[in-house]
Amino acid sequence: MPFNLLLTGRPGIGKTTVMRKVAAHLGNQAGGFYTEEVREGRRRVGFQVVTLEGERAWLAHTKFRSRYRVGKYGVDLAAFERLVIPTLRHALAHKRVILVDEIGPMELFSSAFVQMVTELLDSQRSLIATVMAKRHPWVDAVKTRDDVEVWEVTTANRDALPERVLAWLHQAGGTSLFLNARTPQESRLR
Repeated sequence: MPFNLLLTGRPGIGKTTVMRKVAAHLGNQAGGFYTEEVREGRRRVGFQVVTLEGERAWLAHTKFRSRYRVGKYGVDLAAFERLVIPTLRHALAHKRVILVDEIGPMELFSSAFVQMVTELLDSQRSLIATVMAKRHPWVDAVKTRDDVEVWEVTTANRDALPERVLAWLHQAGGTSLFLNARTPQESRLR
């Protein structure tokens, strides 16, 4: 059975919401990060990465000057790597499940991140990651690995996906995975 689960789908479909619900259920058994939009009024101005422990760093902003750009956003690669790489290394060493939200065009500017994700994929830990639907040579290769399962997030399935992901983890990690996990009623988004 694959140890790696990738959730894909169009932007704004609910991939991050699924990941945050899974993280809330797993509590301290999971490590990693999610990406959060930053808005000024109704206008999206950037993105931050937030670790499951609550640490934050900027990923991108409309006002950032950077040679790394995605659309109107300048990417702060140094801030991203300073937070995310140690967080993922710690998760690999100490957590049962690693959550990565997301593997997208901004994050893929970082060769250190690509190397870290490859290390996570090759490990015996369960990795759950969100990944862009758009074609990219490295992402396309990852999606076809034998140890990877890919699920599409849609409006029809997104509400049921957290429980489905937890069931997948139960199969991938065995029954002991959830001995200390919170019940859905105890789970809260951070």
